[in-house]
Amino acid sequence: MKIENCVIADIAEIFRLYNLATEHQKKINAPVIWPQFERQLVETEIVENRQWKLIIEGQIACVWATTFSDENIWEERNADAAVYIHRIATNPVFRGQNFVRIITEWAKDYAKSTGKDFVRLDTIGNNTKLIEHYSKAGFTFLGMFDLKNTDGLPPHYQTGPACLFEIKLLKS
Repeated sequence: MKIENCVIADIAEIFRLYNLATEHQKKINAPVIWPQFERQLVETEIVENRQWKLIIEGQIACVWATTFSDENIWEERNADAAVYIHRIATNPVFRGQNFVRIITEWAKDYAKSTGKDFVRLDTIGNNTKLIEHYSKAGFTFLGMFDLKNTDGLPPHYQTGPACLFEIKLLKS
């Protein structure tokens, strides 16, 4: 198993995994369903080395994106030095292997190596199973918040409150 940056050649697989994640969300009646994400968004993340993949036996098992700023979601907390994780999508062939824990451990190391104090993520709507899943992976659930400004965010951010999660890193 290894984690590395995605490359432009991965775009078709990234969108395949997004589409499969959306179908899974529909199947389990998730409170919010992902929209079709813009190709330009993913291309920019790849060029900026912010789109990641977990590879097992030569296959992309999981993808996610990171950023160091997330002002529309985190508002005044965005001033903190943090790594923000977005759009974790797992290849169904590998589902059930708790990649969130693996990504969490990777993100903690990545955050420390880039001088950050927090690892953060969010989800939209009252998805109790996902809240529990992220909490078990080590995140503190901060609660649900109505976003003040969703301009520039994907459309699903306008459908419900944001559930915010963080891990405060210990200084070594």
